[in-house]
Amino acid sequence: MKDRSAMRLARLQQALAGGGTLPLGEAAQMCGVSEMTIRRDVAASDGAMILLGGRLVMANHYAPVYDLDQQQDSHTLAKRRLCERAAGFIEDGDTLFIDCGTTLLPLAGLLGERRQLTVVTYALNVANAVSLIPDVRLVLLGGLYHTTSHSFGSDDMSAAIKRLGINRAFISAAGVHAERGVSCFHFHEVAPKQAAIACAEQRLLVVDESKIGQVRPAYFARLDDFDVVITDGDMALPPANGGPRIVAA
Repeated sequence: MKDRSAMRLARLQQALAGGGTLPLGEAAQMCGVSEMTIRRDVAASDGAMILLGGRLVMANHYAPVYDLDQQQDSHTLAKRRLCERAAGFIEDGDTLFIDCGTTLLPLAGLLGERRQLTVVTYALNVANAVSLIPDVRLVLLGGLYHTTSHSFGSDDMSAAIKRLGINRAFISAAGVHAERGVSCFHFHEVAPKQAAIACAEQRLLVVDESKIGQVRPAYFARLDDFDVVITDGDMALPPANGGPRIVAA
């Protein structure tokens, strides 16, 4: 990297050291060069700085996009324990909504202990696992396939869910915040999550401790929309809160 480019990057990094963003035009004016020169500097910064919508931001202040393959290996044992606790709520003859993501995938392997179950899902990985279990009826909600989350999305998915009699909805999330509510990365997940929460007899949120205190782009529910929260994180709520029952895993 040329010395002048390195000096400009150092100056921009100093300006962004406290977090936040810097407009591209302001960055160019600060360094006395064109916007195109700043773009080239950023491209040569080895990923330390990125350009988002015409604004500069340090990469370590930018939350990465959800990657299902990375999440598959994240908190694996914790997710197994969470699903073991979740399975304790299932009764013979239940119709279950199982959300997408990797947190609830181990739940599929525990369904063989119950009889006459129906599983409703829009997640391909969940559907593949459930399809291998004898005597479990599978309802796969289709639409446009999203590879990042191995799930489907469509405009009429909410209506399809609301036509079903769902006893228990097992919902996953990427963020759970006491004030900002429950959220995920992908906007196409919002409609099926909300539909399942609206029509299920019992709503269970299943999240590991890494999700607690996080806020993600796609908000879909309040904490008190759930009857039960199953987690290994610190989710203690005062009795007067009137919120969900907290089950420790």
